[in-house]
Formats: sequence, structure tokens, C-alpha cells
Amino acid sequence: MGSRSSHAARIPDVDSLRRETGSVSQASLRRLYDRFQALDRTGKGYLSRLDLQQIGALAVNPLGDRIIDSFFPDGSLRLDFPGFVRVLAHFRPVDEEEEGNRDPKEPEPLNSRMNKLRFAFQLYDLDRDGKISRHEMLQALRLMVGVQVTEEQLESIADRTVQEADEDGDGAVSFLEFAKSLEKMNIEQKMSIRILK
Repeated sequence: MGSRSSHAARIPDVDSLRRETGSVSQASLRRLYDRFQALDRTGKGYLSRLDLQQIGALAVNPLGDRIIDSFFPDGSLRLDFPGFVRVLAHFRPVDEEEEGNRDPKEPEPLNSRMNKLRFAFQLYDLDRDGKISRHEMLQALRLMVGVQVTEEQLESIADRTVQEADEDGDGAVSFLEFAKSLEKMNIEQKMSIRILK
């Protein structure tokens, strides 16, 4: 039992991480910490882009580079453990019981529907201007479908997607328009993965 508590003591910011991430369990944090340390093969105490590129699921994901970018906001080159947990928390399934017991004065957990949508939005909004342009939509579509669809078809899909979501007619999709266009989608399920095996 002593090794478990000493292991937990090594995890930085345990209590604040649990609050911020939607109450990730202590056991899950320990497993994430072990995974973090395994990815940090040289023991430097942080992860780099190269460390994350070694994750098989990201290596084969067409949006893998964009997902990896999300771990390094503001151009940072180092990812500490709390940052690692914060990004992964977006993919944690929403626990209906926890959601109902949440103190409304506390910030929304990172795995909430709105925070999942914000995370997805930033994968498309490459220039971080708060809008998804036709060009950004087209870039994402190219990554996702590869050579299976002609350029003309991709342009048509991008045009139609932006046009359908763009309520204010500015030729781009704002976060609110993005969220509204996905209101019927079960984003909680679509953006939930088991990150701990």
C-alpha cells in the first residue's frame, strides 16, 4: 500500500488535475503517469513532439499531427505531465452521475460537451482566428480522405459544409456555428476513447 501512496505523491498537482479534468480517478492518473514516463524514454521529465509521434494511434490518424499540436499550445516545445493529462481529458467519457453532482461554481470539466467541441474546433482552426475558413476545411478534408476523392469533390464538400454551418454569411464557421451544426451529434460518444489500457 505504501508504494501506491508514494507513487501518487510523485504525480504533480494531483488534486487540481482531478478537479480540472472531470475527476479522473487516482488509479487512472497513476496509469497515465506511468504512460507518460514510458513515452519519456530518456527520463527528461517532459515529452516532445517526437515522443508523441511514437504513439501508434496518432501515427496512423490522418489528423495525428494536429492532435499532437494540441499538446503544445503557444508553440511550446515541452509537454509536462499536467499538460498531458489536460489534453487527454477531452477524450474521457462524460460520467452522467459526476455531471449531475458538479458544483456550478467550478469550471466545466475538460471532458464536457462544450470543451470537447472547443478541442475539435481548434483542430480545424489552424490560424487560431476563431473561424474555420473554407481553406482550413479543405485542408482537413484532404488529410482525412487522402486520394480517395477528387480535388473537385473535396472543394464541393468544403464549400457545402461551410455554407451549411455559416449562419452569419461571412464565409467561415465560428465556434458557435460549429457547435450548433453539431448539436444533434453525440459528441460525448464520438470524442470518447479509452486512453488507459
